[in-house]
Formats: sequence, C-alpha cells, structure tokens
Amino acid sequence: MQPDSPDIYRARDVPLFLGCRFSSTIAMQVQSVAVGWRVYEITHNPLSLGLVGLCQFVPMFALTLPAGTLVDRSDPRRVLSASLWVGGLCGLLLLAITHAGIRLQWPYYAVLVVFGAARGCAGPSAQSMMPFLVPADRLPRAIALSSSVFQVAVIIGPALGGFMYALGPSFAFGVAPFFYLLAGTGVTLLAGRRRAAPLGEGSTREHIAEGIAFVRARRVILGAISLDLFAVLLGGATALLPVYARDILHVGPQGLGILRSAPALGAALMAAALARRPLDRHAGARMFAMVALFGMATIVFGLSRNLYLSLAALVVLGASDMISVYVRHALVQFGTPDAMRGRVTAVSVLFIGASNELGEFESGITAAWFGTVPAVVIGGIGTLLVVAIWMRLFPQLRTVDRLQDAARI
Repeated sequence: MQPDSPDIYRARDVPLFLGCRFSSTIAMQVQSVAVGWRVYEITHNPLSLGLVGLCQFVPMFALTLPAGTLVDRSDPRRVLSASLWVGGLCGLLLLAITHAGIRLQWPYYAVLVVFGAARGCAGPSAQSMMPFLVPADRLPRAIALSSSVFQVAVIIGPALGGFMYALGPSFAFGVAPFFYLLAGTGVTLLAGRRRAAPLGEGSTREHIAEGIAFVRARRVILGAISLDLFAVLLGGATALLPVYARDILHVGPQGLGILRSAPALGAALMAAALARRPLDRHAGARMFAMVALFGMATIVFGLSRNLYLSLAALVVLGASDMISVYVRHALVQFGTPDAMRGRVTAVSVLFIGASNELGEFESGITAAWFGTVPAVVIGGIGTLLVVAIWMRLFPQLRTVDRLQDAARI
C-alpha cells in the first residue's frame, strides 16, 4: 500500500498534530496577553482592545472561505504550515516593535492585520485535519483529546505570558515566534490518510457558494455554529480582561495571565471528562443548557469585585463553553462529507472567528459607550436571549440525541 492510500492511518500523526496544536496555541495565548496589556498600557482606552480584535477579524473574514476551498483543492498540511510560519514572522515583528520602545498602537494593529490573514488560512486547514488522521469510530475521542490539549495550552499560555511580561515585554513577545515556527515545521511531518478527490469544475466563487449552500441546508450545522457565533459575540468578557486586571481587580499583568487561564482551566477539566466519557445522549439539549450557563457565568464575572469569585465564574464559563464547542465541532465533523470538509469547516471557522475577534471589538465599543462592567453584564444577558431565540429557530438542533445523528439530519 502506498503511504497516501485512503486506508492508511499512522499512529504517530495524532500525537504529532496535537503537539503542533499545543505549540501554536501557546504562542497565540502568550502573544494575546502581551499585545492586550501593551496596547492598553499605551492608550488606557478599552476601545483600543476592541480594535485589536477588529484588526484580526477583517482579514480573517476576507480569507477564511477562500482558504476552505484551497484546503479542498490541495494538501491541508501545506496550507497550515505556511500559515504558522507567517504567524511566526508576525511574532518577530511584534518583538521588534516592542524592543524598539515604540509607544504607538498603530504598528501593533498593522502586524495584527497580517496575523489575522494567517489565522484565516490556518483555521480551515487545522480544524479539518483530524478526520484524516483517525478512523471515524475514534473521532469523538480524538476531538475531545484535541480539545484537552488545546485547553491545557490555553491555561499555560496566558499565565506564561503574564509572568514573562512582568519580567519585561520583550520576554513575552520573544516566546511566540519560536513556538509558531516549531509548530509550522512539525505540521510538515504529518502524513496520515490522504484522499485523492479533487474538486470538480468551477470557479473558486462557485466552490465557496457550494460550501455555504451546504451549511444553509443542514439546519443542525447552521444552528450549532450560529448559536456559538452570537453567544460568544455577545458574551465576550475575556476581551476586557486587561481592564479588569488593571483597573477593577488591580492584579497587574501576572493577574491578567491568571484570569486569562481560568476559562481554559474549566474547559480543560471538562474536555478531560469528555475524553473519558464522550456525550452519548441528548447532545442538542445539553448544548443549549451549557450556552445558557455561559451567559450566567458572564454576568457573575461582570459584577464581581472579588478575585476569587471572578476566577470561579471564569472557570464555569470555560467549562460550559467547552461542552458547547465539543458538540458543535462533532456535529460539523459527523455531518460533513470528506469532499466538502475544507469549505464547511471554513464556514464554521468564519463564524467562530467572528464570535471571538468581532466579539472583542463589540466588547470594546460597548465598554467605551456604557462602561466596562455594564458592557459585560449586557453581553451575558444577550447570550441568554440568544439561547431562547435559537431554541425556537432550530428545533432540529434542540432535539439532536446522538452526535452521529448529524450525518442523517
């Protein structure tokens, strides 16, 4: 059998891919803490934190769908490795700007635009990779394991970023490029199952339209990814953590790292539980319940003035979000045929990217208008309203029992 046979799965590919995901996530989290603190340190304006998200969202929005088509046309390993290497170069530019002592925010925004473009290309390739590395019967556990690795990195990364920033900004900005370049190199060593099913005739625009039409026709997939979009878009309290750390809880950059790690701690504990015992029944109802819990935890965090209560709320927020992410990711993977996987994943990534980066901008705008605490509380209430509306709009999602049912609904 040839190494690229569709029946070949290499045992080493999953741990190698997880190692690359861990490395790139560490880089992103350290860089995110450093950029957020640095920009807010320069401007003292929560709107500047919103612009950090907007600068990444715009190129992600423009490139994610074409990147999905590129993944279906070519080798996702090459797309992912090139994107990670570009991320590493962006990290080196941020290091150079910081080390030069430049106290202007626009150079950071300019680099983040390029970084957002790299993320737009990396998302579809990374998230569509796992079904080509493990057989279908192992996919739910592999997704949970991948989520666990991701969340462990999200725990370690912000804490590491906050600690290193306290030692000096250049230390924090120096970590990210190394880990990005390491991950990009590791991805080139992946093999696993490869398929030779090129796209049919048609332009890139037509292929993108096919992916969008597929998602619109599958109500379960559309409901799952749009629920995540609007819930996190409105409940994006983490974008304002630099304000809480500096001006409300008064815990400094090290405290910011701890606050950033708290949601990931909750998510990692939940992901570990899911890896041992994946959800087998009532997946849709549990997803709605957990998104509602996410909204309530956001409200508690917004009102808290106690560090320990704030950390507890963030842990609950992360744990509830993990179940929602797990269900959404599994429904997308089970409900998508291989030939459409890159494009459908691109639509999902675009929704999730919008919820995170555009959510940061929304949080910055509302904080500038109403104040930081009201902005977070309003966002949590908005998340609860989204849950109520989506339960009526997408009854198919509410009644999903087993994750594998997405292939038939």
